[in-house]
Amino acid sequence: MKTRFAAWLLGLAIAGSVSAQATYDVVIQGGRVIDPETATDAVRNVGIRGGRIARIASEPLAGTRVIDAKGLVVAPGFIDLHSHGQDDENYRLKAQDGVTTALEMEIGASDVAGFLAARKDKALIHFGVNTSHAGARIAAFGGTLAAGTIVPPASPMTDTPATPEQIAKIQTTLREGIAAGALGVGLGLQYTPGAKRIEVIETFRVAAAARVPVYVHIRNFGPIEPGSGIEAVNEVIGAAAVTGAAVHIVHINSSGLKDSLECLRLIEGARARGLDVTTEAYPYGAGMTAINSALFKPGWREKLGIQFSDLQMAISGERLTAESFEKYHKSPEPLLVIIHTNPEELVDAVMVHPLTMVASDGFVANGKGHPRAAGTYSRLLARYVRGQGRLTLMDAVRKASLLPAQRLESATASARRKGRLQEGADADVIVFDLQTVADRSTYDKPAEPSVGMRYVLVAGTPVVDAGKLVPAVFPGRAIVRQAP
Repeated sequence: MKTRFAAWLLGLAIAGSVSAQATYDVVIQGGRVIDPETATDAVRNVGIRGGRIARIASEPLAGTRVIDAKGLVVAPGFIDLHSHGQDDENYRLKAQDGVTTALEMEIGASDVAGFLAARKDKALIHFGVNTSHAGARIAAFGGTLAAGTIVPPASPMTDTPATPEQIAKIQTTLREGIAAGALGVGLGLQYTPGAKRIEVIETFRVAAAARVPVYVHIRNFGPIEPGSGIEAVNEVIGAAAVTGAAVHIVHINSSGLKDSLECLRLIEGARARGLDVTTEAYPYGAGMTAINSALFKPGWREKLGIQFSDLQMAISGERLTAESFEKYHKSPEPLLVIIHTNPEELVDAVMVHPLTMVASDGFVANGKGHPRAAGTYSRLLARYVRGQGRLTLMDAVRKASLLPAQRLESATASARRKGRLQEGADADVIVFDLQTVADRSTYDKPAEPSVGMRYVLVAGTPVVDAGKLVPAVFPGRAIVRQAP
């Protein structure tokens, strides 16, 4: 009897000891931990509690859920600053590509409050948005953008210079968007060619006063002067210099085209002289946009150096002719077209440049679109780290996590807890197999999910578990401006 009682007491003691040790919601055990800010690259155990990283240690940790990460990489979740796919279909593809935060930070949304409210408690991953100069401009001219429209169709409202009174209305609307939580001002100058230099500068002044960046799709592309990509980069660097606003130039690869590396040299020069100028790229030779936008104003073939056959309708895969281009270009609907422009060697040179962070510019709808929506980040790892060896794993993770987080920090303090794998950081964590991670999306099948992401946690909640999407979980939260 005494022996059984002693055994019972010992069992209670052991159970109590284990219970006391199990202080973490999730433990990621024995993985190769990568943190680009501290240059940590070591086998560690990660303890997560309450949506934050509570402990990183070499000694064992106990948790309610233990993930065995032996032989796998553990890294901060990727932050996509430029993701047009802001719905369930795209969020699922993003999660499988290692993205834990996807932001609409090119042109943005006309209704910031509505954008954020529509996704509250319904998002697989974190989300956020810019306030849209294009939307504010259309409103100042007495029009409205259709719900969900990002790029305005070409019209007098996009092509006519604004009056001082209209510029003042644009500024008021942008301030309202920032007050509603926008992380920056989205400026799509190629889609609003009527915006004169003073309108651009006044837009930058709004951003400077609010201490948020301007995210800009520059005015021109190609080498032909006047109207070259180099001239367009100079325009926004100049606006940053005279207003004090930070500027982020989106997709330098598809805006700079053959002059992309020279455009990067301009950004290097501006940064060396104290200007806050950043940029991004995606690892594909083709871009995508609306075929009825102002981008296709007369002379576009000469500027891009391409033919009609280099255009491919996203919904059907059809390569265009002069006749079919005219038909689709006249459509009142914003039909998406893939534009094949850059050779792979140029794309590769831009992607491995130290200044470029990674952003997808991605969007698919009902399985149609561009492969960058599903495959950008796995392609980064598979092509440039494992395949070519032109990026270290640390540099690739930095481009996809820390650099985007740092770009956001002037607008929101919450960004200081993202893009890092450190104690106190948000538990947006990815666990992947560097030997098998790969993109599978193609121009013909753009919505094929990536493989190799074994676990993806958003605010400590697994959304990809053992390589499979977890159904009916919505841990994504809005990333919004926090005034200094």
